[in-house]
Amino acid sequence: MTGKKIDKFFLIIVFLLVSIGVAVFISASLGILVKNKTTFYSVLFNQLVLGLGLGLVGMYFCSKINYKFWRKYSFFIFLGSILLTASVFIPSLGWSHGGAERWIQIGGFSFQPVEFLKFGFVIYFATWLSWAKERVKNFKFGILPLFIMLTIIAFILLRQPDTKSFILITVTGISMLFISGVPMKYVLGLSTGLILVLLSFVAFTPYLQERVKTFINPASDPRGSSYQIQQSLIALGGGGIFGRGLGQSIQKFSYLPEPQGDSVFAVLGEELGFIGAVATIFLYILFILRGFRIANNSPDSFGGLLVSGIVIMITAQTFMHMASVTGVFPLTGVPLPFMSHGGTALMVYLFAVGIVFQVSKFQQSR
Repeated sequence: MTGKKIDKFFLIIVFLLVSIGVAVFISASLGILVKNKTTFYSVLFNQLVLGLGLGLVGMYFCSKINYKFWRKYSFFIFLGSILLTASVFIPSLGWSHGGAERWIQIGGFSFQPVEFLKFGFVIYFATWLSWAKERVKNFKFGILPLFIMLTIIAFILLRQPDTKSFILITVTGISMLFISGVPMKYVLGLSTGLILVLLSFVAFTPYLQERVKTFINPASDPRGSSYQIQQSLIALGGGGIFGRGLGQSIQKFSYLPEPQGDSVFAVLGEELGFIGAVATIFLYILFILRGFRIANNSPDSFGGLLVSGIVIMITAQTFMHMASVTGVFPLTGVPLPFMSHGGTALMVYLFAVGIVFQVSKFQQSR
């Protein structure tokens, strides 16, 4: 039966993650304050006012808009997100940093359009799979459409380059395909093919080769390519069981690169310790479990696939970040959802969570 009220347990999980995220982000950003006060206040404004503020407003409205609205306009949303992401290559709009072209700058503001592409893809692919229904088991309606979409996305993202976002979208797409009922042999075949493509890309991309070498031997170049992972592990080890205390991280001052971004989980582990890190991981696990429950109880396949895609995208990014910081996975530069610097990402995460809230209103007892 229709509840007409959002899932309160999921709301509590999101509230806790955002609250911890704000506290850890502000603490991690103190490392910037030592270097440049102007940059510190600019980062706080972008994250807390633009990202969090607009994100919460958007989350509220997304929780009010019937989720079927997104199915009606899914193609235009996906197409718009592709064109927006590709516009980083337009000289008058695109802005590059560190050799990557991933930002659009308008006036004094910049944002990463790939964040919109991630969820534009989820919305459109959920629409496609729910339309195809049982036909997704057929190559023409299941594997082929995903392959075409990923090829288009790869052409844009790998040129920037933004390998991590392509991996996240690929993982999400394959997971949604599996959930929709495509036989495992086809899923494994597509996964193997895409892994071979990525390995080929790594073979011809020097900076990715360095990251793989660092992953294999983290101590190979402690002052160069291995520096970030070494400092992250020092931060995590320095936190011990109970941590140094919120705001008391040492590594965020002149040691950890991007403590408020790529290394935010290391700061969290140093300040809140093993207990705090495990509690945070547990919250993310609850996020995915409750999200899948909402998806499973959705009244139709579109709602279920939409929520599943959103939850998979966020949690895949979460554990990729944690795995990178702890040396379990090569460094990717993936931000930690709800916690890392990135006003655009935070805003889009909260919009997406608002959609999950909307679907949760229509949960059916099973």
